[in-house]
Amino acid sequence: MKEKLNQTLKGMQGFHFDLLRHENKVIVAIMAVLFLLPIFISNKVVINTFTLILLYILLASSLNVVNGYSSQFNVGQAGFYCIGAYTAAILTTRFNISFWLLLPVSGLMAALVSLLLSAPTAKLKGMYFTIVTLGFSEIVRQLCLNWTDLTQGPRGISGIPSPEFFGIDYPRSTFFYYVVFALAVIMLFCTNRVLASRVGRAWRSIREDDAAAASLGVETARYKMINLAYSAFWAGVAGCVYVFFQRFVSPDTFTLDESFNILAMNIIGGQGTLLGPIVGSVVANLITELFRSALQYRMLLYSALIILMMWLRPQGLVGAINRDGGTRLFRRTKPAKSDAAKGGTAA
Repeated sequence: MKEKLNQTLKGMQGFHFDLLRHENKVIVAIMAVLFLLPIFISNKVVINTFTLILLYILLASSLNVVNGYSSQFNVGQAGFYCIGAYTAAILTTRFNISFWLLLPVSGLMAALVSLLLSAPTAKLKGMYFTIVTLGFSEIVRQLCLNWTDLTQGPRGISGIPSPEFFGIDYPRSTFFYYVVFALAVIMLFCTNRVLASRVGRAWRSIREDDAAAASLGVETARYKMINLAYSAFWAGVAGCVYVFFQRFVSPDTFTLDESFNILAMNIIGGQGTLLGPIVGSVVANLITELFRSALQYRMLLYSALIILMMWLRPQGLVGAINRDGGTRLFRRTKPAKSDAAKGGTAA
């Protein structure tokens, strides 16, 4: 039984290798299907559900830039998401700034805050950096909760206007669907180009071995700051879209649970690939929607899926295969034989 299961998993490894060889084509195919979805489905509930899936593709992909390509472990993505959301909500309700201008402004505000955060912490590694991002996310949420003069505290900000698009009267659900779709496509395209550039190569060298990268002249602290700022920018853009889509924002949306939810989508799909966050977002959100009527079982199934992924396939559904090409399941590490056991002695 174990041998058959291992053979099956090895076959899956080969399938994933082929999948990653044609990663860009698979992404184009998935996005083409998503583009055509509103043409064949007119149900607003379904369209809104897939709008949120696209929004999470944007968020999960932005987190993947940090966790998957520079070896930093960020668990506070909801903090940058929150900054973008409140930037858009405050500026549009107080100064009547348009949605289209607020998209880059919200992203730039989140990126600026990330630079302020990473400047003193760029040399932190591992758990230390993780704890900083965890605390940062909660600090941002608490500021939004308690700075009532600016954010209206726990009441949140409501009355956010609908975006205008050349004076055209459009179905709201379809409009936001294609806005988020376009942003996800732009983000994936830009990330693909960045990863192929000198900056992307520096990120991957830091991921593999930051000490070796530094010895070869890579300014690791500088590239880590750029990495986090790029990720934060897209999280801020997602926050702006969320505010105008929901027409309301409150601190309850940006709890640590939301950060872990985004992280889980990366784990399920696979970090370090462009395709992984897309697959993880679709799978995780469809599971939660299918079991929405039974909340306790929905979260139980979601948690069980994450545990199974960490056990059976820790690199994710479409993550890169292990370097030795094998599977982790039922693998036993054989102890190295001593010289005496080999029948020889050291010279």
